[in-house]
Amino acid sequence: MIPKPRATAEDLARVPENGKAELVGGELRLMSPTGGMPGRASGKIYASLLRHEEEQGEGYALPDNVGFLVDLPDRQSFSPDAAWYTGPTIDMSFVEGPPAFVVEVRSEGDYGPAAEREIEAKIADCFAAGTKVVWDADLLSADRVRKFNFDHPHEPTIFREGEIADAAPAVPGWRFEVKKLLR
Repeated sequence: MIPKPRATAEDLARVPENGKAELVGGELRLMSPTGGMPGRASGKIYASLLRHEEEQGEGYALPDNVGFLVDLPDRQSFSPDAAWYTGPTIDMSFVEGPPAFVVEVRSEGDYGPAAEREIEAKIADCFAAGTKVVWDADLLSADRVRKFNFDHPHEPTIFREGEIADAAPAVPGWRFEVKKLLR
């Protein structure tokens, strides 16, 4: 049996209909579109990060569907729902290197044991690539935002309705009202 060639960044750039995908284990992992509530929530987080960028600088707020190239044994890219990047200037190509802050907003299919394992693996990959903070935003849980830090990746800080979440140390000074996720 002839082994299948590993997918590359060039393959990622040619995903049909400009769809969303990540390079994982040398293969393109296509990602389905999200629903209205998760899409709106990630948009609100991005908009807040963009305001922070415009007021404070020191990084780039990036929305859903931006590709970040990384060099891990079993992952070559990320495409989070929102992100904060502090690397070199960005251009028309995929962003080189990991975002400092990754936001993943759960969609309908992001529940159950298999989905939990995938989320845990992605968080571990983020930290292995150099990300400092990951948010797992769950619109169906009382624990709306689980904030994972690279220095204690298995002990999330929980933010609930009525609280103010942060992404320190990845995005110094930025805060987000959790209640805005569902407005």
